[in-house]
Amino acid sequence: MNLIFTINKGEKYKISKINFIGDKKIKFKRLRDVIASEESKFWKFISKNIYLNTERIELDKRLLKNFYLSKGYYNVEIVSSSAESKNKNTEIELTYSINAGERYRIKKLSTNIDPVFDSSIFAGLKEEFTSFAGEFYSPFKIQKILKKIDKIVDQNELQFVQQTVLETVDGNNIDIEFKIFEGPKIQIERVNIFGNTVTSDTVIRSELLLDEGDPYSKLKLSKSISELRARNIFKQVQEKIVDGSEKDLKILEITVEEKPTGEIAAGAGVGTEGTSFSFTVQENNYLGKGLMVDATLSASEESLRGGLSMSNPNFNYSGNLVYGGITSTNNDKLKSSGYENTITNLNIGTKFEQYEDLYLTPGLDLSFDDLKVDSTASEKLKKQAGEFTEFNFNYGLEMDKRDRSFMPTSGSIMSFSQSLPIFSDEPSLFNRFTFSKYYGFSDDVIGAIKFYGATITALDDDVRLSKRLNLPGRRLRGFESGKIGPVDQGDYVGGNYASALNFEAQLPNLLPEATQTDVAAFVDLGNLWSVDYDSSAGSSSKIRSSVGVTTQLYTPIGPVNFVLAQPISKAESDKTQTFKFQIGTSF
Repeated sequence: MNLIFTINKGEKYKISKINFIGDKKIKFKRLRDVIASEESKFWKFISKNIYLNTERIELDKRLLKNFYLSKGYYNVEIVSSSAESKNKNTEIELTYSINAGERYRIKKLSTNIDPVFDSSIFAGLKEEFTSFAGEFYSPFKIQKILKKIDKIVDQNELQFVQQTVLETVDGNNIDIEFKIFEGPKIQIERVNIFGNTVTSDTVIRSELLLDEGDPYSKLKLSKSISELRARNIFKQVQEKIVDGSEKDLKILEITVEEKPTGEIAAGAGVGTEGTSFSFTVQENNYLGKGLMVDATLSASEESLRGGLSMSNPNFNYSGNLVYGGITSTNNDKLKSSGYENTITNLNIGTKFEQYEDLYLTPGLDLSFDDLKVDSTASEKLKKQAGEFTEFNFNYGLEMDKRDRSFMPTSGSIMSFSQSLPIFSDEPSLFNRFTFSKYYGFSDDVIGAIKFYGATITALDDDVRLSKRLNLPGRRLRGFESGKIGPVDQGDYVGGNYASALNFEAQLPNLLPEATQTDVAAFVDLGNLWSVDYDSSAGSSSKIRSSVGVTTQLYTPIGPVNFVLAQPISKAESDKTQTFKFQIGTSF
């Protein structure tokens, strides 16, 4: 007997409009950016989020609630959601009803520590308590303190630690108490892993902070699951605790669902500085060992670059990143700087957390540079032509205190890097320092102060032309890239020193709500100076400066970036660029 099932999938409904009603207190445009669902605009024809999906609506409601909670709306309610067809076609209006309520502040934070633990161990929490007292309530602030407690527990190798959070409401104020106590003395009898067909068991086990015989820790288990998900090689990761052979023993079951880990991407762009394209092939789980392999090819008006790299995010199960790669780049700067070169580079290195939020990145670098100088260049530049070999030791330090890596609203990030020659035909010392501080003044203004400084100093003769510094274009807008600083017979030769200071203000709600455009205002200051082989070529101490606005407009073929800048001060030889745009996409 044959059974035949006829299935009618029906029509797919597009979201023509999204509404937020009720006591919402926050502007439509900001709320629209929070949710996953999107209005059906002509430039979003490839997006799946423009179609009605009940699971996505539930996700939207969770996202909205978490967003309001993060802003201090302690009793927020996402009252309802509805989808209504306004005509006979397949377009619907999606409406969310919100009751935001009032904003609550954190009045007091305290701890209640079990006498079995040394309370002085947790004294460092007072700093966090002081910084959050008086601020608007946010569960993310609570989570930050809980993570701090986790680190204290790990650093002091405390066992069987549990914690709870007690929140006491008094008017529009909240008292928060962190109770830290000794829980049941339960151990892990066995760890079972299911669902992996490509990925090795050892890759999964290496991310687990719990092993057979370890005391059970809910906190360590949560961290382990987060680390597994962060590897980006699994579609799903689920954990389950089941009873072991004895009362105080438990079995940890980890079930994973693998996902395709290979990726091919191509991109192209056109702008005021010419056209460009890129092609990338990437594998995030090579041979099932969790290795990341990346091959790239890119080209622009002045350069052609190819590279191959491999990295292990958890080398030898130590939790440290180890990487290696080879790149080859041909730069044709005959028109702008009087030279062309082909440089091949081989590098290996590692990255690990030295202290809390402080990362160390030591590495080795071997390069071969074939430098050719234009026949019209000065005699001093012609003498720099030749083939050069370098072997350098590089290291970097990074302190990251941002609230998030993508579009941060508070915190700071600071980094320092240095390159020291081990062997070089023309040895030089390179230093770079960057610092960025972010301020969330309101939902309408997000500010940032950024500093960039770099030096390169010859240890023997002169700094080679192909190694000299230039200011990155994003650091000094309003000027043509590579067209400021020391000039030698019409060639822009770069400098020994570079610095820039940027003031930026993101204005997410500046334009009407219907637009899909991000706007920011900026003030840039910078300078590029000093030429070691000729003091007269780099004698300008003129500080360059500019003001302007940047916009990013989302179109069917990708984002279009515009920069409108007005130089305020410049050197006579500098070439300015009032307007700049870049359009491109990946596919």
